[in-house]
Amino acid sequence: MHEGFDGQKQRTALSAAEQALRALGTANADKARKAATKASDLDQIGIYSGLAAAVAPLADRLDRGESIGEAGWDSLVETLGLGPLSGLIDELRS
Repeated sequence: MHEGFDGQKQRTALSAAEQALRALGTANADKARKAATKASDLDQIGIYSGLAAAVAPLADRLDRGESIGEAGWDSLVETLGLGPLSGLIDELRS
């Protein structure tokens, strides 16, 4: 693995990423932004490095009373790649 890798810190990053996605699913833009930033900050291996940037425009849409839309959810899958969070995204988009 990576030198100085902290497994607990990475698990916390994963949890924050999940919280960000769930917050988007419930239209809680502020919580989504905060959780995505936390995931990006704690991430040690680059999995969530682009999450805050991907969540920001979607949270802005929610602030304007708009929906995230299929393209928005697709952008999150592109940012995070296939994996456990893509399953959560599929669940939230339906």
